[in-house]
Amino acid sequence: MHAKTMEGLAGASMNMKMMNTPFRVYQEAERRGDTSVMERAMGYVGETADKAEDYQKKIEKGMKEEAKEAREKAKSEQENAVRKRKEERGEQEKRIAESRNGNTDTVSISENGKAILGDRSDLAQAGMVSNMPVETADAVKTEPVIYTKTGEAAKSESGTNISVSA
Repeated sequence: MHAKTMEGLAGASMNMKMMNTPFRVYQEAERRGDTSVMERAMGYVGETADKAEDYQKKIEKGMKEEAKEAREKAKSEQENAVRKRKEERGEQEKRIAESRNGNTDTVSISENGKAILGDRSDLAQAGMVSNMPVETADAVKTEPVIYTKTGEAAKSESGTNISVSA
């Protein structure tokens, strides 16, 4: 909350509370019929009411300044967000341009792979276009291979049975 708003609220509150005392004196003087005390008490009531009104103006001024600062802050945050989006878009465009420049990996199929595919190459290409994998398990019948840390194929023992119970 803005300082002027806080000051205005505190001042207006105090003056409204202070106005109760002279108003009580006015009511007692009215019951007694003492007009001079009534006039003095109403003068004090008027002064404190004027002070409360001045503090009310401070409150309004402080609220306007606070709203202005909030608008400016929101505008600067929006500008920062737009700037960040432009930077991200530029970075993304750079990445796209780099990928189009040929800085990508290439895949080559060995002669053995070409021989295995053989007549099924049309099916494989069709599968790649539609993003659906082509089942080639029946074309290539091989045993499962386990590779070592060095990248060599380790021979598995055919007589071992592995069972896992959970």
